[in-house]
Amino acid sequence: MAPLQPAINLLKSWGLNVVIGKTVGLSDNQLAGPDWQRATDLQQMLDNPSIKAIWTAKGGYGTAKIVDRVDFAKFKQRPKWLIGFSDVTVLHSHINNFDIATLHGIACISVSGATSEAIESLRKALFGEKLVYTIPAHEFNKPGKAAGELVGGNLSVLYSIIGSPSEADYKNKIIFIEDLDEYLYHIDRMMTNLDRNGYFKNVKGVLIGSFTKMRDNDIPWGHDAMEIIRDITKKYNIPICFNFPAGHIKDNRTLIMGKTVTLDVTASGTKLNFD
Repeated sequence: MAPLQPAINLLKSWGLNVVIGKTVGLSDNQLAGPDWQRATDLQQMLDNPSIKAIWTAKGGYGTAKIVDRVDFAKFKQRPKWLIGFSDVTVLHSHINNFDIATLHGIACISVSGATSEAIESLRKALFGEKLVYTIPAHEFNKPGKAAGELVGGNLSVLYSIIGSPSEADYKNKIIFIEDLDEYLYHIDRMMTNLDRNGYFKNVKGVLIGSFTKMRDNDIPWGHDAMEIIRDITKKYNIPICFNFPAGHIKDNRTLIMGKTVTLDVTASGTKLNFD
């Protein structure tokens, strides 16, 4: 429980009551308990009317293995915030398909290392305060202005749910992507797949977060992650923002997925406004 204490203290400082999930601290090899147990824990939290938000303890892997075990009927009638990132992209995408917004932001175990800006952005989103981000220009940016629903998340997870009920409809939306600890040729493979499936042809804009701790083979791929993404997306006449502060970094700013945003990319910088 010690790794969660900073998050517990933070929530209490915001005047919130904390309920710990039953699978927190459990272990079933690499997972926090067997699939049925983790699904049951999530189901109970979704159905409990006294729970106003569900904040995932961490990411990792396993959400895709339980999402089809969960009944979202009561959740649709009484939505609540679902907060997290990385593997939680499965739930973001799945829930956004219900026209319900979610919060892509730091996990509980991220609190102790997160920037004050990342923490404050989560507080603002939770309490309904307006989110507006202004970030510096990047040399790979493509200028333009567009409005649309923000969808997406971790690139590897998005790639893994293509063709499943959790895959989002990206048409006329703004897609956000980020990733961690992937081989560069994997990034190229996933981006090429999304491109061939028309993801970037149909979206109104692209928001590119952090791509951290990338790996390479003995024979180098020859391009870093940002160059790979630039080369695949440069043919599209849409606004594209690189290096947005979200993903597997300390400054992981909160994004309201499933909500309409205005993305304005100019030579002087980028502004992301949640309408």
